[in-house]
Amino acid sequence: MHDESRRIEERVQRLHDQRIKTAVYAATVPFEVEAWQAPGEPVPFEEAAAASYEPFAMGTPWGPPWGTTWFRMRGQVPEEWAGRRVEAVIDLGFVGDWPGNQAEALVHLTDGTPLKAVNPLNQYVAIANPAQGGETVDYLVEAASNPDILADNFSKVTPLGDKLTAGDKPLYTFRSADLAILDEEVFHLDLDVQVLRELMLELGEHDPRRHEIAHALDRAMDLLDLDDVSGSAAAVREALKPVLSKPAHASAHTISGVGHAHIDSAWLWPIRETKRKTSRTFSNVTSLADEYDDFIFACSQAQQYEWVRDNYPKVWARIQESVKNGQWAPVGGMWVESDGNLPGGEAVARQFIHGKRFFMDHFGIETKGVWLPDSFGYNAAYPQIAKLAGNEWFLTQKISWNQTNRFPHHTFWWEGIDGTRIFTHFPPVDTYNARFSGEEMSRAVRNYQEKGGASRSLAPFGWGDGGGGPTREIMERARRLADLEGSAKVVVEHPDEFFAKAREEYPDAPVWVGELYLELHRATYTSQARTKQGNRRSEHLLREAELWATTAALHAPGYTYPHEQLDRLWKTVLLHQFHDILPGSSIAWVHREAEAEYARVARELHALTAEAVAALGAGGTRVFNTSPYDRAEVVRTADGAPAYVEVPASGSAPLADTAPPQPVTVDGLVLDNGLVRVEVAEDGTLSSVRDLRAGREVLAEPGNLLRLHTDLPNYWDAWDIDKHYKNRYTDLLDAASVAVVEQDPLVGAIRVERSFGKGSTITQTITVRAGSPRIDIETDIDWHETEKILKAAFPVDIRAPHSSAEIQFGHVQRPTHTNTSWEAARFEVSGHRWVHLGEPGYGVAVINDSTYGHDVSRTVREDGGTTTTVRLSLVRAPRIPDPEADQGRHRFTYALLPGATIEDAVAEGYALNLPLRVADAAGAPEPVVSAEGEGVTVEAVKLADDASGDVVVRLYESRGGRATGTLRTGFPLAGAQITDLLERPLQDAEITDGAVAVALRPFQILTLRLRRG
Repeated sequence: MHDESRRIEERVQRLHDQRIKTAVYAATVPFEVEAWQAPGEPVPFEEAAAASYEPFAMGTPWGPPWGTTWFRMRGQVPEEWAGRRVEAVIDLGFVGDWPGNQAEALVHLTDGTPLKAVNPLNQYVAIANPAQGGETVDYLVEAASNPDILADNFSKVTPLGDKLTAGDKPLYTFRSADLAILDEEVFHLDLDVQVLRELMLELGEHDPRRHEIAHALDRAMDLLDLDDVSGSAAAVREALKPVLSKPAHASAHTISGVGHAHIDSAWLWPIRETKRKTSRTFSNVTSLADEYDDFIFACSQAQQYEWVRDNYPKVWARIQESVKNGQWAPVGGMWVESDGNLPGGEAVARQFIHGKRFFMDHFGIETKGVWLPDSFGYNAAYPQIAKLAGNEWFLTQKISWNQTNRFPHHTFWWEGIDGTRIFTHFPPVDTYNARFSGEEMSRAVRNYQEKGGASRSLAPFGWGDGGGGPTREIMERARRLADLEGSAKVVVEHPDEFFAKAREEYPDAPVWVGELYLELHRATYTSQARTKQGNRRSEHLLREAELWATTAALHAPGYTYPHEQLDRLWKTVLLHQFHDILPGSSIAWVHREAEAEYARVARELHALTAEAVAALGAGGTRVFNTSPYDRAEVVRTADGAPAYVEVPASGSAPLADTAPPQPVTVDGLVLDNGLVRVEVAEDGTLSSVRDLRAGREVLAEPGNLLRLHTDLPNYWDAWDIDKHYKNRYTDLLDAASVAVVEQDPLVGAIRVERSFGKGSTITQTITVRAGSPRIDIETDIDWHETEKILKAAFPVDIRAPHSSAEIQFGHVQRPTHTNTSWEAARFEVSGHRWVHLGEPGYGVAVINDSTYGHDVSRTVREDGGTTTTVRLSLVRAPRIPDPEADQGRHRFTYALLPGATIEDAVAEGYALNLPLRVADAAGAPEPVVSAEGEGVTVEAVKLADDASGDVVVRLYESRGGRATGTLRTGFPLAGAQITDLLERPLQDAEITDGAVAVALRPFQILTLRLRRG
């Protein structure tokens, strides 16, 4: 037989694209359209319905950036259309091939009932099936003219990312708004041909099935009447039935399709627009559920549900009905799909607490899995946190984006730092916006790493980010691919069902231990420094407010614990931990609003803490320590004078004159407190840091070396830092001023001022205080660079085989060498409050109050010694998607801690991030709880969420070893229970001599519920 493959393939493509697809709608009549441009921000339906509309012609430009235009559309179904399926088809002037991040609309009835959204790949609204001739159609359509921020594929800087700079030029040209007959036979023929053609092209050239499909399509196309596609469609479909009905191979891979609409809670649009995106997509989803009984939609992010509940009650009611029908599956159990690295441990716990409670309260459903397809790496504490929240499985897809190494598993057990394992799956389809194309089906099978051990994978399908979610076309593809020879099999089902089947099939799946590091998007540890600082400070202010509110509730008559206010503030912070807000990868508008929200949260939390402290009584001055460690350090009084105080963990002490172990001396540019001696060079670097206790020099080279690197990644500006950034840099060694600015027995400080680059300035105050080996570097930057990154280096004289970086409820160790490609790929990593380097008998920590990104490297000197260098990433200057990212003022502190153990690093990390509070208070209550035992660290103290008055304490083992100890209370203890994160009892805790006995494995998290006597 002659090979006619090319002719057939080209014939089928042309006939499909130019004749079949264009005949899906058999006839159209235009709507009469009027328009009203809403002034400013979006308005409620009632206001839009009462507005004055003006005639609007097709082909007219509309929609200023971030604007809202309401269209009134009126039409009448022609009498001759009676009995046909009639739809409204609306093209707002959609652009490009991305169904999100552009124009979208929500269609309402005139009484305000939302019907369905209109999106680039989902442009129809069903009218009637069958229709009545003469039927009147009257819609009000809310159209959002959101700009396509990345229209130039990340290559051009744009001012469109903020309404303050976007201008008012219309972005779109309205193409059409019609009533149309959907020719259902042609619609199905369109899908028949698509599915077969795509399958054919994915099969091997020597595969008989490929040629069988090709010739079947060729013969079927002979039956297509080019002058009457509609009339001949049935015959064409009949001719294709034999090849569409051949069952899949018995050993074919099975893909569990799960309807999905990944909607970033903010990204290239502000939060206010996400509220509308969710309503549009959820309207589409509930509409599709009415049409397809076998449709199942998985939806995460409780915050988005709450937005719809509060703003679109009719859509909310439809969601509730779909949940009852089993077609809508709440998943994920988190408040938002947060970043996987940057939120603190307690914040990750609260993501699950607030998320799971929402789903239980509103749907009576406890979600079983973690659904995080798009975060930029996943911390190694996740398995334990997830399991303690009642989860059984974990799903992500993002690791497939690795820049260097291919992850070796798709289905596996993920083991965290404490030993907890959770069953985990990465969809080999490598997308969370699947549409069941032939290429996707082939890719999923080809990629799947578990061949021979397992035979199933999951594919989330549907258009995200405002694209409208799953479509009827995707559902039709799934039906055709349910059992089709040459293809993987598709079954649409709940993700819980997939995970149950996958675990049963593959109980001995391989194990991955430690963090799931994404070899991409490493700059998200640093970009938008003010957003990150707002998160870090909010987390610690929440801890502080909860501790002192609990103290006041226990000891201050008449004080009421602020449950509702704390709940609201926590949810604000959790929202802003979304994986495109906290990482710094959103447009300017998002980060401008985030900074304002963090400032508001800080004001409220300071006020809450002040109110709680004041409730303890006035008439004296006390110092309050929110840290879980005893502290002896210098504090500033109300008039700014330093004072040395000793304060117990989670307690308070009077502000009294206490003599420090040894005063600070200042001799030229040398600071000495008997513990460390710090020499500052004329260029402003630390020329020497001598640990007087150990009798050794800490630095191998000048420390606090500020280095300005050129920073232009290959593609994703705000997301990425590529290795070549190291090759071009300038060391900032020209100090405008180096001078002593404080010389007191309790404090010695030297200030270094510099100017550099494009008018940037940096002022650093290097401070040594009595009684502490910690050297603080308070930093004030006025930053005006572009496409640069600023790092601060500490080259220490330590041969450290690995670095230890704090993460949620513990720390991870990373090699300092690059023996393998996996190690070399970790050239920029994340940590929380500290990074520790150690050799047997000696260690050093670098501590910070707001940065996360850093790198660690080592070299061997000519004298044979080893220099291990920690470099903190301080601030960046990407231009896409926010042209002004990080510009302006930044104030933060980082510190060097010589002679530090891991426990010292933990304690000083808390101390730097939880400054002592000086307040007018006379009461001296006992700390709510006191932990005894090395490594037993209290992370949170609060009242129980059920308002029972029980005290809830969350603690963990922080050193990485076993810990035993006790937890004593500052109130009569009547009983204690070990609970899960949602404060549900697991077992009674042992009480001995009025204290709770504690025994922890390495990095174990323990939540205790304490009943008051």
